[in-house]
Amino acid sequence: METSALSRAVGALREDPRVVRIVPWVAASVLRCLFGSLRVTHVDREYPERCWARGEQIIVAFWHGRLLMMPFVYPGQPGAILISQHRDGEYISRIATVFGFDVVRGSATRGGMRAVKQMIRAFRGRLNLVITPDGPRGPRAKVKSGVIEMARLTGAPIVPVSFSASRRRLLKSWDAFLVPVPFSRAIYIWGEPIYVPRTATSEEVAERQKVLEARLDLLTRKADLYFTAGS
Repeated sequence: METSALSRAVGALREDPRVVRIVPWVAASVLRCLFGSLRVTHVDREYPERCWARGEQIIVAFWHGRLLMMPFVYPGQPGAILISQHRDGEYISRIATVFGFDVVRGSATRGGMRAVKQMIRAFRGRLNLVITPDGPRGPRAKVKSGVIEMARLTGAPIVPVSFSASRRRLLKSWDAFLVPVPFSRAIYIWGEPIYVPRTATSEEVAERQKVLEARLDLLTRKADLYFTAGS
């Protein structure tokens, strides 16, 4: 079969309504089995817990490449997740729905005012917000301003988190997507909350972007090195 014909066949299969309905449930089951095989450690979980104890909702932020195991980062906490309108986002959004998340389609920066308004509506409905600040298409590990503006508008603290595993595979994708090897040790590591005043200037927003970016980079390095440091 020619490459173009194969591509058309694969594209048609991906858009088949039956496939779109079934694949997310299968994928969610596979992810649950994978997570169940991991020996998980939680570090600095008290950061989000203190916010919740004060009655605050939070904005959970992590790099797009660490997305795979994030449905299990803190079970039982209601959340709304921002997912792109790209074709692949349809599958991701349906998988997120299987895990109980509310889904908002769009981008916080690229023509995304409607998405931002929907996220704020979800926040007012007592949901935590979940964002990959370098998504949906990069550049990798670079915070865009949308998450900072969302924190400014809602008053919610941004709580960064990262994930890694003792044995892992990094895909050759734009975000270096991490897939843990089954039966590995794994870690979720949280960082200090970042607050953005409602009166923040554009300079202060840019400064918070740098702070969040540095904090996520640090957490990710710590997570990746955790099991090589004799922990």
